[in-house]
Amino acid sequence: MGARRKAIRAGILFIALLVISGVVLMYRGNDAVFLATQKKDGILTAEQIKLSFDSVGGRLINEAVREGQEVKAGQVVMELDPTDTNLAIEKLNAQIAQLDAQIQSTTGTLNTSLFRVTNDEQQSFRQIDSQRGAVTAAKATLANAELDYRRKAELFKEGAIAKAQLDDSTMALRVAKANLDTQQQLLDRLLAGVADTGMTDSLRLPTIQQERASAENIQNDIAALTQQKKMLEVQLKELEVAKSRLTLRAPEDGKILSILQKQGEMISPNSPVILLESRRVYYDIYLSEEQAVNLREGDEILCRTVAGDKQIRGTIRLLTQAPGFADLKQSREKGQADLSAFQVRIYVDEPENVLAGQTVTVDLD
Repeated sequence: MGARRKAIRAGILFIALLVISGVVLMYRGNDAVFLATQKKDGILTAEQIKLSFDSVGGRLINEAVREGQEVKAGQVVMELDPTDTNLAIEKLNAQIAQLDAQIQSTTGTLNTSLFRVTNDEQQSFRQIDSQRGAVTAAKATLANAELDYRRKAELFKEGAIAKAQLDDSTMALRVAKANLDTQQQLLDRLLAGVADTGMTDSLRLPTIQQERASAENIQNDIAALTQQKKMLEVQLKELEVAKSRLTLRAPEDGKILSILQKQGEMISPNSPVILLESRRVYYDIYLSEEQAVNLREGDEILCRTVAGDKQIRGTIRLLTQAPGFADLKQSREKGQADLSAFQVRIYVDEPENVLAGQTVTVDLD
């Protein structure tokens, strides 16, 4: 009986010690649940970029990188066949050169036409001046003929001259009137309906105006050719941009993870061809609302790598409510469901000192 009592006593003592130890651990905050709320683990993850040819396609003729290769920003990684684009550029250059020749030729025609109009206008003005002088002379001749006729008519009444002399004076008067009418008609024809103001250089002759309008209309042809040239130049720029896009370059430093298309294959526009691992490294941790309320985007966070125990500084870029799967995590005290978990994404400030895939620990104490 004594041995049995000793065994019972020892069992009771062991259970009491276990209960007391559990209570002490719980109140001291060293239980597993408490430790889980104070230390958070995350996996360092590098952002991945899918590279593609922007809005162009064709046959892949140069695969300039291999998987696992480190690349620098701007380095050529792939090239498409530029033959068709080069031919289209040459064709547009020829069309632009042809339009340049047409513009020069039409401009020459315009200058010649304007010179001809100016010359015709000056000649018309001089003819008008000359004809105006002829009209003045015809008027003077008519005035003399009228004076001679009146004088001879008086002499004929007095019987001082013969009838033949009066007839000659009458004929001269008629000829002078006819000549004045003829000269006036020629002047009117030169004026073409424009009122004669006596200021020749200010006249706007319809024939000259028509010639000038025809010459100025050539300017519209030049403007149309110029606009057509501009349209072709825009198309040329588009082709040059498309040609530059046939060469795919690394947008930033990184490592080639996977080559999705091989040399010789036909590549569709905007189709991913390379998977690039960037130098932007981050890790995610999930916190309760009591822990997240004290954090802000832009705050610095320190963590340590599990392998090597290296301290790493990071910056919070994202602080938001966690997605639905987080409510399955039991990280709150007393094992409560983490219904109000927050996702914290932290970007490493010096990614060159770590490797993607490493595990890091954040001590929130």
